[in-house]
Amino acid sequence: MLIIFAGLPGVGKSTIARSVAQRLDAIWLRSDTIDQPIMAVYGDDIADLGYKVAHGVARDNLKLGRTVVADCVNDLAITRDPWRAVATDLGIAFLEIEVVCSDKTEHRRRVENRVVDIPGLKLPTWAEIMAMRAEPWSREHVEIDTAGRDVEDCLAQVLASLNQQRGNAS
Repeated sequence: MLIIFAGLPGVGKSTIARSVAQRLDAIWLRSDTIDQPIMAVYGDDIADLGYKVAHGVARDNLKLGRTVVADCVNDLAITRDPWRAVATDLGIAFLEIEVVCSDKTEHRRRVENRVVDIPGLKLPTWAEIMAMRAEPWSREHVEIDTAGRDVEDCLAQVLASLNQQRGNAS
């Protein structure tokens, strides 16, 4: 199965994606981890190179029967659609999850207090995040609002959505 996370920086997306990967013993593909070494060599203008690398690694692991958790901003349909294509091309089930934080004060606090855990990664500022052009979703997906919620509560929502999808697939 391919579990596709999307959401602005600082909403809690990577925290939840990491927890899902740990709980399911899945492969965790984090775009920041892939992008940073590429940007260190080629600069910030790498277009969609990191995404293409992640798609290839996901495809290889899905072919091995592994569950893959994709952790990317995926703020536009043009970045979300190829993830679906990876799964559908392989005939693999997928679940799309948008993580949001409806409390702007809490979201800003998270952004301004984040700690870099990838050497050399430059985290976006609050102003840069607010200037991002997130495109609304045009299809069904799971939305997780992290405002005022702990990771375990959000993880439980993801797992319930996975169980529901599995039940619908039967």
